[in-house]
Amino acid sequence: MNVVKPLPSIAAGRRHTVGLKSDGTVTAVGDNKYGQCDVSGWRDMVAVAAGNVHMATNTGNAHTIGLKSDGTVAAVGWNKHDQCNVSGWRDIMAVAAGWRRTVGLTSDGTVVAAGQNNEGQCNVSGWRDMVAVAAGDWHTVGLKSNGTVTIVGNNRYGQCNVSGWRDIAAAAAGYLHTVGLTSDGTVVAAGRNNEGQCNVSGWRGIVAIAAGSNHTIGLKSDGTVAAVGWNKHGQCNISGWRDIVAVAAGCTHTAGLKSDGTVVAVGNNEYGQCDVSGWRGIQLPGN
Repeated sequence: MNVVKPLPSIAAGRRHTVGLKSDGTVTAVGDNKYGQCDVSGWRDMVAVAAGNVHMATNTGNAHTIGLKSDGTVAAVGWNKHDQCNVSGWRDIMAVAAGWRRTVGLTSDGTVVAAGQNNEGQCNVSGWRDMVAVAAGDWHTVGLKSNGTVTIVGNNRYGQCNVSGWRDIAAAAAGYLHTVGLTSDGTVVAAGRNNEGQCNVSGWRGIVAIAAGSNHTIGLKSDGTVAAVGWNKHGQCNISGWRDIVAVAAGCTHTAGLKSDGTVVAVGNNEYGQCDVSGWRGIQLPGN
């Protein structure tokens, strides 16, 4: 199975949103208590990731990751658990950021991780033949070249029960659930479903997925978006979106990249994390 993964140019964390511009610079809005939005000096970036924060954590302790064109990684923000200690990483081709953790996929298909490992969520040293990675709050997901999925970390709600998944083309991880996009455009999910965040069995024609803390987003081939799960803050109010080419889901907000390089966002905006209406020139997938 030949999986081609466009690198993410928008990312959503607990209280901040990050955008990669087509010129390789990065912009960010939202809470900056720990410097997680201090990305104005970044150059030559090809992908971004935003660390989410556990739902019950009422602080802005998040971090932001940037993948550079030379395969090295930059990090800013909260570093209590060494989740920003990535300066020694090399030959990285994709990055993911979870709660207190950063994950990197190397060009040889192995995976590296930094940060808190109390649930075994960083035990990825034995992984091989990976083509994509995702990071939830307490679990880490690896997509293999054969379309199967490997997961380490907390499995309290069955979010790691993916051994039967096949033909997976992309994966996403939320607070306590895992989502997989199959090669036929359908979606599977495992884990906690208290808010209906795993009710994706009816989805069709999906080309990309994103997982928030308790909601799941699917980008359709026609540029519209589907959403299920917790909607207390309006993070699932995306029915009017059109011409979307990429999606990102934070703890309680959702962002969408439009085909003209602008960004839309809905959901919790307490810290200005949805104030993206002025963004222009965000990198489009495949460019």
